[in-house]
Amino acid sequence: MGEASSEEVDEQYQLLVKMLEDLEMKSTLSSPEDELSCVLNINSGAGGTEANDWSSMLMRMYLMWAESKGHKVRELHRVDGDIAGVKSVSLEIEGDLVYGYLKGENGVHRLVRISPFNAQGKRQTTFSSVFVYPLIDDSIEIKINPADIEWDTFRASGAGGQHVNKTESAVRVRHLPSGLVAECQEERSQHLNREKALKMLKSRLYQQELEKRNAEKDAVEATKEKIQWGSQIRSYVLDDRWVKDLRTGYKVHNPDAVLNGKLDEFFKAYLLSDKNK
Repeated sequence: MGEASSEEVDEQYQLLVKMLEDLEMKSTLSSPEDELSCVLNINSGAGGTEANDWSSMLMRMYLMWAESKGHKVRELHRVDGDIAGVKSVSLEIEGDLVYGYLKGENGVHRLVRISPFNAQGKRQTTFSSVFVYPLIDDSIEIKINPADIEWDTFRASGAGGQHVNKTESAVRVRHLPSGLVAECQEERSQHLNREKALKMLKSRLYQQELEKRNAEKDAVEATKEKIQWGSQIRSYVLDDRWVKDLRTGYKVHNPDAVLNGKLDEFFKAYLLSDKNK
């Protein structure tokens, strides 16, 4: 066999570097909750149709990422925009280490673009917030006193406000001591929706307990950034062709690829950064 060319040696070297980085990244996912599936909530900021369209773009981005990894996704709750997009949506993403990879997505995502909804073709800035929490499984026990919860039922609605069915199968559960609320309209059966909503509520309570533990060791930001319109974590500037994570400084010049679900390098930069220590 002949000697390898410098290009082949460089290619092998880059491959080894990437493998080492991937191993290092996985080694950071050592908490029990990192192994769990998750629920990902997206909520539009002010801005009406523009913000709702941005939320639907983010939803598509996470769906494409999950699909590329072979993860299972269920839409648990969704409120469509009046004209386009979604006002809010909750997705259950099931797979190994899903919460570990997605936990760094908590915060505000900022879009800058020439708006397709603006007749003057002006550049517009809009915001949507993302909140990710681990979906607990049977290995984690969370006890809820039935006297502490309150149930509501309502009709599930689909695109354009059309009713998915004529019965009040969608449910909302409120945990009175904490004020936490979970909604589910995925199933046609109210009984199944109640089971799913209760599981979501238990997961939120588990997330709250995680935050308390992290606060004690001064690491709240490693699990959940407060959702405030000042807590921007990433900017997507479409006409200038870049996406930048404001916490790590990681920046790419292919926003289309990012919005098509190419998020791994952003996850890696966050998990290996001091922000996640």
